[in-house]
Amino acid sequence: MEYEWSLKELYPSFDSEEFKKDMVALDAYIEEYKTWVDSITDNYNDAVKKLEQYIEIESGGAKLISKLYDFSELTLSVDTKNKAALKSSEILQAKIATTAEHKAKLKRWIGGIPDIEKLIESSSILSEHRFHLMEIVEQSKYLLSNAEEAVIAKMRNTGSNAWSKLKDLVTSTLKVDIELDGEKKQLPLSVIRNMAYEKDRDLRKKAYEAELASYSKIQDTVAACLNGIKGEVITVCEMRGYESPLHETLVNSRMDKETLDAMLTAMKESLPAFRKYYKRKGELMGSSKGLAFYDLFAPVGNADMPFPYEEGKKFVVDNFRTFSDSLADFAQKAMDNNWIDVMPREGKVGGAFCENIHAIGESRIMLNYGGNFTDVVTMAHELGHGYHGECLMKESILNSDYPMPIAETASTFCETIIKKAAIKNASKDEAFFILETEISDCGQVIVDIYSRFLFESEVFERRKESSLTAEELNDIMLRAQKEAYGDGLDQDCLHPYMWIPKPHYYYANSNFYNFPYAFGLLFAKGLYAEYLKRGKDFAKDYDRLLSVTGKNKIADVTKLMNIDVRNRDFWRSSLKTIEEDIEKFLELSEK
Repeated sequence: MEYEWSLKELYPSFDSEEFKKDMVALDAYIEEYKTWVDSITDNYNDAVKKLEQYIEIESGGAKLISKLYDFSELTLSVDTKNKAALKSSEILQAKIATTAEHKAKLKRWIGGIPDIEKLIESSSILSEHRFHLMEIVEQSKYLLSNAEEAVIAKMRNTGSNAWSKLKDLVTSTLKVDIELDGEKKQLPLSVIRNMAYEKDRDLRKKAYEAELASYSKIQDTVAACLNGIKGEVITVCEMRGYESPLHETLVNSRMDKETLDAMLTAMKESLPAFRKYYKRKGELMGSSKGLAFYDLFAPVGNADMPFPYEEGKKFVVDNFRTFSDSLADFAQKAMDNNWIDVMPREGKVGGAFCENIHAIGESRIMLNYGGNFTDVVTMAHELGHGYHGECLMKESILNSDYPMPIAETASTFCETIIKKAAIKNASKDEAFFILETEISDCGQVIVDIYSRFLFESEVFERRKESSLTAEELNDIMLRAQKEAYGDGLDQDCLHPYMWIPKPHYYYANSNFYNFPYAFGLLFAKGLYAEYLKRGKDFAKDYDRLLSVTGKNKIADVTKLMNIDVRNRDFWRSSLKTIEEDIEKFLELSEK
C-alpha cells in the first residue's frame, strides 16, 4: 500500500520533458501577457472584447502556473531539502514576479472602465465572472504604481518567501533529543509533537519538555523569520493604504469587521465554560492548578481507540457515505489514487494540509498520521477541504478561489460527521472519550485560536517599532495564552514557543490565519444542525453552497442557508451546542 502521494499526474520529475516544456511555455506566456497588457490598456475601446480576452488569458496562465508551482511546493513540503524543488520554486517565484507591474497596470485599467457593470451584463462569459471582475474593481484602490508593484513582487522572493522557506527548513530538520526506555534518541519534531496524544502521562511530559528544550537551538533563527515576514507585511500594508494587516485580511477574506466582531464577542463570552472543562480535565489528570499544557490532548477515560491507517480509511469512507455518496466516493478516489501523503518522516513539514489543484481536477493531502482517533479526524478534515475543491471543479479556475473563513467550513463539517458517527457505535467509555476529544478540538478552535489572534495582533503592533526577540515573542505568547485560557490551564505549565510550530504565522499573503478556523467551526455547526433537521435532502444544497464560495462575499454565501453572520446570536447558538457538550462532560466525569 502506497503511503506517499503521487505527483506524476503533474509531472514525472523536474528533469522530465513535460516539466521543461511547460517552463518554456511559461516564459512565452509571460512575454505574450506583457505585450497584450501594453496593447489594450491605453484606451477603453472594445472594452467587452478586451475583458473577454482577459478571462481567457488569465485562466490559461493560472492553470499553467498552478501546475508548475504546486509540483514544486508539494515536493518541498515532504522533502524540504530537495534541491531541484528549491531551485524550481525560486525560479518560478522570480518569473511570476516579473508580471507584477503588468498585473497592476491591467487591474488598474479594469478598475477604471466606465459603466463596467453594464458591460458585464452584455456578455455571458463576463457575467459568469462578474464577481471576479467587480472584486478587481474594489481592490484596485489599494494598488500602488506599476513600478512599485513590480519591486514589491521581486523583493518578496528574497524577503518573506525566503524567510518562510528557511523556517520550514529549520523546523522540519530539527532533531529533538529525548530519552525513551533508557535509550537516548533524536527524533523529528513532528514525531515528538504527536506524542501529545499518548496515554502515558510521563511520556507526554517528557515529549513536551524535550520539545521546549529543542526550540532553544532554533529560536533566534525562527524569530528572525517571523520578524522579517511581519515587517514586510506592515510596510506593504501601509504603502497600499490598508488600515492594518487585519484590515487587509478582512478585505481579502470577503468578510466585514461587523462579522468578525460579532464572532469574537461571542467567543469571548464562551471562555468561562471552556475553563470549567480545562480545570476538570486537569483534575482527572491529577492536577489541582488547572490543566498542564502537555495534558491538553491527553486521552481521557479507559477507552483505547488506536486507529491504524487502513482502519481509519474505511471508517472515514463508510461514515461519509451516511451523508452522501458523492462525499464518500471522493474520499475513496483520493485514497485509491495516492492523493494522500500519510506518515511523518524526516524532512517532511509538520501538520496537515490539502492543496486543491484545479488545473488537473485533483487534490493532494498531507498528513502526519500517528495511529490515533485524532488522526482519523484530521484525515476527515483535510478530505473535507478536498471535497470543497471537488465541488468547485465545474467552475472556471477564476471562480474557484474561496476566502479563508469559508475554507474551514467543509473540513469542519466532515470532522463533525466522523465524530458523531464514532459516538453512535461506541461503548460507554469510548463515547466519553470521543465527547472529550470533540470538546478538546473545539477548545483549540475557540480558545487557542483566540490566543493566537491576540498574539498576532500584538506582534503586528509591536513590530511597527522594532524587531522582537525570541524572549519577547515568548512573553507575548504566554500572556495571550493566559488571557484566553485563564485559570483553565496550569499557569506554570504553558507553551511559550507555540509561535514556532504553527505555520500560519509565516504566510505573508495570509495574515491572521486563525479566526477563519473559528468561523469554519461555528458556521459548520450551524450547517450540521440544519442537516439534522432535513436529512439526506440537505446534501444537494450543501454541495451547491460549496460550489459558489469562489464568487460571493461571505455574508452572501451564508444567506443561502438563511444564516446572518453579522448577528451575534448566530455565533452564540453555535457555541451553545459546545457548552452543552461541556456540561455533559462535567456530569459524566463525576460518575
